[in-house]
Amino acid sequence: MRAARLHEHGEPLVVEPVELAAPGPDEVRVELEFGGVNPIDTYTAQGRVGADGPLPRTLGGEAAGTAGGRAVLVSGGGLGAVRDGVWAQVAVVPVHAVTAIPAGVSTQHAGAMGIAGLTALKVVRDLARVTGEDRVLVLGASGGVGSMIVSLARAAGAIVWGQTRSEQKVAGITEQGAGRVVVGGADTLLELIDELKPTVVFDGLGDGFVAPVLEAIAPLGRIVSFGTSAGPQVTCNMQLLYRKMVSLLGYGGMNLAPQERDAGLRAAMEAVADGSLRVRIDEILPLEQVNDAFARLRDHRVQGKLLLDLR
Repeated sequence: MRAARLHEHGEPLVVEPVELAAPGPDEVRVELEFGGVNPIDTYTAQGRVGADGPLPRTLGGEAAGTAGGRAVLVSGGGLGAVRDGVWAQVAVVPVHAVTAIPAGVSTQHAGAMGIAGLTALKVVRDLARVTGEDRVLVLGASGGVGSMIVSLARAAGAIVWGQTRSEQKVAGITEQGAGRVVVGGADTLLELIDELKPTVVFDGLGDGFVAPVLEAIAPLGRIVSFGTSAGPQVTCNMQLLYRKMVSLLGYGGMNLAPQERDAGLRAAMEAVADGSLRVRIDEILPLEQVNDAFARLRDHRVQGKLLLDLR
């Protein structure tokens, strides 16, 4: 079977034939259809995540397909990081990394749930606990996670604004449910969002965006950090944090226990089925274009989710 393999950190992946071992105890064979591409996959390819994992190995931390005749989502269990992942036609995976896909959810949409969908569900409902009383700002609202957060927060009844640095991405963010979209970077963010006075900010960017968010956020507001695509080093006024009694919350999906992951994934797919979580698929690329997918993520040429066709 064909798989996208990492032979050396920092080098392009190689799509090549691979012998697949038989499933061992507590493992299952899955015929794969669609796999999600995420920033963490690029970090893994660079050696910033899972640097001690075996080489060569198949990458990919989330995919959907069939096992034993039933539609399933596959994610977690160290896939792509400490063991072979799921960017392949077929994979042998731990049983606890498999979640049944409910009726009403396609394998395309399920293929985006293992990382982005789970993150969006957890940060909106479990960490920020968004309600109809909130005014929500989503930084990086055109991204895979950000676009899903917009839809979930809007479904909760909140006022939702999205941020992007590209005029071309405004319409897509609006389609996800944002009442307003502001276009600009960290240097202009404060004046762009001052009118909103957000009670909740979802931050997947980091870097210089945190300081203006602290200036603009309402007292008792919540900032939820789930990524640092603009940079991990942050300088901000901590006096504002404690004087406003702002809560700074972090989300890292790799720390979830298997049972918590499974419950979150089921909830995320139920949200897809009932329409409160909307999945925007940018494009579905053939597996052979996996390195092009990495380049598009790096150059911010993606709106929503990129998927790989694994069939």
